Amino acid sequence: MKVDDFQQFMVKVKNKSGIDLSQYKENQMKRRLTSLRDRRGFTCFESYFASMEKDQALFDEFLERMTINVTQFFRNMPQWSILEKELPKLLAGKTRIKAWSAACSTGEEPYSLAMLLMNMPSLQGIDIVATDLDENALRKAREASYTVESMKELPASYKTKYFHKESTHYKLAQEVKNNVTFKRHNLLSDPYERDVDLIICRNVMIYFTEETKKEIYQRFADALRPGGLLFVGNTEQIFQPKEFGLQLKRSFFYTKE
Repeated sequence: MKVDDFQQFMVKVKNKSGIDLSQYKENQMKRRLTSLRDRRGFTCFESYFASMEKDQALFDEFLERMTINVTQFFRNMPQWSILEKELPKLLAGKTRIKAWSAACSTGEEPYSLAMLLMNMPSLQGIDIVATDLDENALRKAREASYTVESMKELPASYKTKYFHKESTHYKLAQEVKNNVTFKRHNLLSDPYERDVDLIICRNVMIYFTEETKKEIYQRFADALRPGGLLFVGNTEQIFQPKEFGLQLKRSFFYTKE
């Protein structure tokens, strides 16, 4: 393998897709992609990319591997319980909410939020934008058909109320789907939402470099309305929130000052 094989691969990927792999932790990402490349029978990234250029399925697989689609409904339930307690304060005097689920994967996270919000009687309007880099993940999210494995932490009352079984999968009710709009979005380069009440971005920041994390946290802060809430993953503590105009509300929750 050429010494700069992976660096050349990163340049080609950015030119093709706009995805800047240099903003991810290199050793972690390189290890992940080398494993995938080797399984497909390629000995270098140059030949791997050349084949991806000709084979869309191969490129889609690369994207899926890179974006790490691991999620469940109400993943880490204790944190969702905290969010449920914070919502009345966040929505005081409001009858509508604008929320953003960033890096939403196959939809379990924004749909979890939708179900939680639908049980708040004060709300008359729910606007959840859910974004991800992976078009295949977004397609699955729009289909909203899930295995029992992804529903392990789903409250039984929600399962009964909002799902019906179809063969081996559970189909989500249209009334929940109506509250969520899915679209492709690159956190590293695309414009962000504005005047958002709540941003959820969990278990994705750990893959970025420290410099990139700072850029994203600042852009999240800019996207929030004053008093808005940022909900992060349980390994993604922001050590200097004031640097971004944020303050710690509770563990994993930050408000815009």
